Amino acid sequence: MTNRLTHRSRSVANKVVLITGAASGMGRATAFLFADEGARVAVTDLNPDGVQAVVDEIRTAGGTAHGTVLDVTDPTAIEQAIAEIRHELGPIDILVNNAGITAGSPIDDPSFDQVWDLALNVLLTSQQRLVRACLDDLKASGEGRIINIASTEGISAQRNATPYTAAKHGVVGLTRSLAVNLGVFKITVNAICPGPILTGMTDEIPPDLRDQFARRRTALRRYGDPEEVAHMTLNLALPASSYITGAIIPVDGGLTAKND
Repeated sequence: MTNRLTHRSRSVANKVVLITGAASGMGRATAFLFADEGARVAVTDLNPDGVQAVVDEIRTAGGTAHGTVLDVTDPTAIEQAIAEIRHELGPIDILVNNAGITAGSPIDDPSFDQVWDLALNVLLTSQQRLVRACLDDLKASGEGRIINIASTEGISAQRNATPYTAAKHGVVGLTRSLAVNLGVFKITVNAICPGPILTGMTDEIPPDLRDQFARRRTALRRYGDPEEVAHMTLNLALPASSYITGAIIPVDGGLTAKND
């Protein structure tokens, strides 16, 4: 075999990765991709059947996975899940904060406060809690990786989505702040901002409206596939990506670039 000319590793083999919201959509695709690359995958989600299905698929394909039902809004459940994952797979090297919900509401809606509280709890507060719960492991890793899933709503805004948009802007701020604070421990912290992606959430949109939106708003004129987001997540988790931190990266088919 020819000697390599480069020195940085592009392997996550045997790394322990914790993925929230991993029973479907982008989280599921991310779990499969990391398993394909030899990582030891902690599959967490609120949906027990979905968790088990993803774990079974990974194991059937020859990968290593452990499933844990997790409500990311419950601080005690987070601590218990981390302890269980450490016991089953080992200390956590990579955290992917992916769990999400749709949470839009007009500002004058009577239920706005309830939607606001839920959005911030699920989409933002849970991320900092998971970081804090994994922090000792990430420090000990020597090349800890945190990838927060934000949204193009974290760098722009649509009408009647204020709770969601505010939470996702918060994820961007959290990511930058953590990058500054955790760099001394060689932990990198980055955020991905997916645009229109084909997931369970967007399945509720009629296909003709999806196609119309994609043609009008994205440079590539289509919705993205969850695996296309997962590959960016994997890239940010690589040991070779050791000088990328505090980055906010759209994976949006050119939505945020397009202005015509």
